[in-house]
Amino acid sequence: QVQLVESGGGWVQPGGSLTLSCAASGTIFSINDMGWYRQAPGKQRELVASITSGGNTKYADSVKGRFTISRDNAKNTQYLQMNSLKLEDTAVYYCNAKIKDRPWRTYDYWGQGTQVTVSS
Repeated sequence: QVQLVESGGGWVQPGGSLTLSCAASGTIFSINDMGWYRQAPGKQRELVASITSGGNTKYADSVKGRFTISRDNAKNTQYLQMNSLKLEDTAVYYCNAKIKDRPWRTYDYWGQGTQVTVSS
């Protein structure tokens, strides 16, 4: 069984910074794409950023230039550095990883979610 454990959420004032972490543990043969999603109250879950096993990244237009996704393959961990946070970044953030947990399959795993609140 594989688990994704998130940390790093919290409260921050507009313009502030936070870094989220997501560590994968368990039976892991390899990890393909990793990513961060968020869901604000009353809205659908949306992709914030993603990173391939080779380090290629993609960002939602709303966070480009402010957020940076990275990963440490040796630690099976991904990060989301969030700078210049805005009120509209308030949401529950979920990490996702496509993990080969059996020789014959790759499965989508999700973290438990961590609340990020941007407020003055």
